[in-house]
Amino acid sequence: MTLCYPSTFRTVQSTDSLTNFLYTAFIYTAMTDYPTPANFLQNLPAYPVKEMCKIIDSFPAGADVIEKAFAAASLYYNYTGDQKCFQVEGGDDPHGLSGWDWQACTEMVMPTTVSNESMFPPFNFSYEERSERCLASYGVRPRMHWITTEYGGHKIDKVLKRFGSNIIFSNGMRDPWSRGGVLKNISSSIIALVTEKGAHHLDFRSATKDDPDWVVEQRRQEVEIIHGWIDQYNKDIAQM
Repeated sequence: MTLCYPSTFRTVQSTDSLTNFLYTAFIYTAMTDYPTPANFLQNLPAYPVKEMCKIIDSFPAGADVIEKAFAAASLYYNYTGDQKCFQVEGGDDPHGLSGWDWQACTEMVMPTTVSNESMFPPFNFSYEERSERCLASYGVRPRMHWITTEYGGHKIDKVLKRFGSNIIFSNGMRDPWSRGGVLKNISSSIIALVTEKGAHHLDFRSATKDDPDWVVEQRRQEVEIIHGWIDQYNKDIAQM
């Protein structure tokens, strides 16, 4: 389905395709709420969530909610302004995002729900529905307990403290995924680096001249920690 604003907008606003179109825009914009312009998933300005909010706030009182949502979503899909129409369904997957769907059907089963207080339609996870969808899409059924079987239990902090070492968990709190991240040090060599204004793997992105000081400092700390591990390893080898 192709959506061209505004001519065909009204004809599809109640379909699942448009719902997914809007859902994707808001989820991935929140995830990539970087402090500098980036093109990780789409071309986006610095702090794109703020820019989306500005778009919504620019509408007059009483404006249609769906129109405001679509205009905000267009920041994600068309920040450069060169798109006249959007492929709402059946489009390409240049970033390989469908790979996550396959993984969620085999290993990383994530039983997430959406409450009535969210901006998104409420949703309750159903293993039966997920299982049937995975079977129809990929011919497999999800293994609900694969993670705990593979990694040794529900309390990941206790598991890692017994068996893990030399790990840095970096999380930016603007990234919605940080809610499931390790946000506190587990041991002297399993370290959590948390940045209040960071987003999805911001510290892994290429450095730019506009990077804020706290990103530069986070990367410096990571390098220092890793150097320490390497130095300790070399000392241990020399004493053998």
